[in-house]
Amino acid sequence: MSETRFLDLPGGRLAYDDDGGDGPLVVCLPSMLDLRSQYRFLRPLLLDAGYRVVTVDQRGMGETSARWPEYGSTPLARDLLALLRHLDAGPALVYGCSNGAAAAVWVAAEAPDLVEGLVLAAPFVRDGKGGFAQKLTTALMRVPGLALPLYLSYYPKWEPKPPADFAEHKAKLKANFKEPGRGKVIAEYLSMSHAEAEARLDRVQAPTLVIMGTGDIDWPDPAAEAAWVGQRLNGEVVLLDGAGHHPHVEFPEQVAEAVTAFQRSL
Repeated sequence: MSETRFLDLPGGRLAYDDDGGDGPLVVCLPSMLDLRSQYRFLRPLLLDAGYRVVTVDQRGMGETSARWPEYGSTPLARDLLALLRHLDAGPALVYGCSNGAAAAVWVAAEAPDLVEGLVLAAPFVRDGKGGFAQKLTTALMRVPGLALPLYLSYYPKWEPKPPADFAEHKAKLKANFKEPGRGKVIAEYLSMSHAEAEARLDRVQAPTLVIMGTGDIDWPDPAAEAAWVGQRLNGEVVLLDGAGHHPHVEFPEQVAEAVTAFQRSL
């Protein structure tokens, strides 16, 4: 990781890194309740391919401020909009994972001049319909004292093909939640909605690539959800066999190949 940079915004301070000089700009948003180091494998591959890569810590996470007036997809979208304007580097390729995809869609609809294309990984661009077990786990995660242990026990399900440093990354995530002010972040994110992103899908004109793992437990039928998102956005769909909710962690080479091919086609 390069030296952390900060952007002061109303309500808090956004942390990000920025490497790659004058190459085509790719801004990466990790999934909710994770660190920007989620891109620790994809980022160097994109840098080697000649891209300028910016990765961002969401509100409440990593080195971004812990306490904000609100959390979720739409607040993240506003942060992304402010960051793109601050970078002032022309339209960017935005790579959004999970709720980061919802934020990317929101910005593409509201400020199309800032977005060259969208890569939506494991995208939540509408509110999901999980099964009973998932709904029960989500409800329990809102209970004080249960949120962190339940979240950490659920986290491995998102990476069914974990990388060699999985335990190290999970330990960093746990340590981050233990920092002052971050104790309530889990519950805050679990109450968010992606309805504002869904309402803007028909306004998105940016070319779109959807990347979905067939082992993503957040959807009853991941392939069907990817197809739905691709159809709504007239986008290309790439399915990764066995990948979970963080495909760029488990299959960084395949994801990098798909992203670079997509960007060069724009």
